[in-house]
Amino acid sequence: MTTIHDVAKRAGVAPITVSRVINNTGYASQETRERVETAITELGYIPNVLARSLRSKRTNTLALVMTDITNPFFTVIARGVEDTASESGYTVIYCNTDESETGEYKYAQILAQKQVDGVILVPACSNSKTVEFFQSNNIPVVLIDRSIPDVETDVVRCDSVSGAYQLVKLLIDLGHTRIAVLSGPREISTAEDRVTGYRLALAEAGLAGNELVYYGSFTQAKGYDLAVQVMAKTSPPTALFCANNFISIGALKLLRDSGLRVPEDVALVGFDDLPVNMVIDPFFTVAAQPAYEMGQRGTELLIERLTGGAPDECQEVILPIEIIVRKSSGLAHF
Repeated sequence: MTTIHDVAKRAGVAPITVSRVINNTGYASQETRERVETAITELGYIPNVLARSLRSKRTNTLALVMTDITNPFFTVIARGVEDTASESGYTVIYCNTDESETGEYKYAQILAQKQVDGVILVPACSNSKTVEFFQSNNIPVVLIDRSIPDVETDVVRCDSVSGAYQLVKLLIDLGHTRIAVLSGPREISTAEDRVTGYRLALAEAGLAGNELVYYGSFTQAKGYDLAVQVMAKTSPPTALFCANNFISIGALKLLRDSGLRVPEDVALVGFDDLPVNMVIDPFFTVAAQPAYEMGQRGTELLIERLTGGAPDECQEVILPIEIIVRKSSGLAHF
């Protein structure tokens, strides 16, 4: 195996000079740097990152802990994280919790053992246990998409209350008065926030007595199940507001299986758009969140914490939501 001494001999310099070039520390002339880099390339030398990390207490590794990597929303977030991390010389470890609090905490312990420099976390619940574990091990953590009450850490998210309010108001303006919301788990901030926005829009329109609120999980299967329940009512709604893209897809499948047309029979709107390269004809009216920018900004915040560029107080970055009106919202039919 090629060693740093072999590189030094090939380049005609001392081993300490090779170390300076590799670690970009101390002075080395441009000509010396070029000789060392050429020697490294010719010999195929691979620096001992583990030994270097033990000295610097840094591994140049970040972790992204997500709840569902199969969801295109989180896949786009992951790309934003990876691109931003790579630009700053970091690699990214990906962990998928499947919305499991137990799984999330298990990964937290593994990541601490791996000595990651920092963590970007999409919380599986509103429990602060995982964040407190990271902080107790001096591992900076940034929350993205979701928040956790009573915990001091950086957060990058969108305004789910406002996005939900705008979508439901759109349905009301189209003439709908019986609108159901199909949301995620109660213990997740985005699920609660989107129900709050729904309720605000109904109350403003004098429709507070018409609330139809259903909690479940952010999956296609649960979207289907919740739609089964609400459409079985004696007076079913004329419109559905779905709290994420997977719930929307599940609800749409139930409506079509039931012979109901969207939007002619039932209007449907939801949170989170699908990437343009995944659909030929975009159909859903949505509150679109800037997923790539969310991952990008969360990673920037984390790197600022690691490099001492962040302010002492924790930051909450709220990104804008765009309402995109397409065919699925339609007009009310009585």
